[in-house]
Amino acid sequence: MSLAVKDLAASREFYSALGFEVVGGQAEEGWLILRNGTTNLGLFQGMFEGNILTFNPGWSAEAQDVDPFTDVRQIETSLLDRGIELDEKVAADGEGPAHITLRDPDGNAILIDQHR
Repeated sequence: MSLAVKDLAASREFYSALGFEVVGGQAEEGWLILRNGTTNLGLFQGMFEGNILTFNPGWSAEAQDVDPFTDVRQIETSLLDRGIELDEKVAADGEGPAHITLRDPDGNAILIDQHR
């Protein structure tokens, strides 16, 4: 889950009290990645509006590379083949880092963000 927050420091303090620990990010750039067990939470101040459900193909819950994995381009093709509309697409002939976005029936944003 990626949360759009108003005050990064206040959100960090709140989620730390719930047992989350900072495992990545750059507070001076307005973003942090927190983890509690296998639950990851991104806090983003001033980067986007609304909250986003985030998936990272090629990474484990601990942000470690996993192999094999399904490339975001294959995921895009599969979603389009099933008639699912995408807000953002990626060039099917590329490779490496890329992302696609879509929305669920209630308008919630979903980001499939491949870092590898």
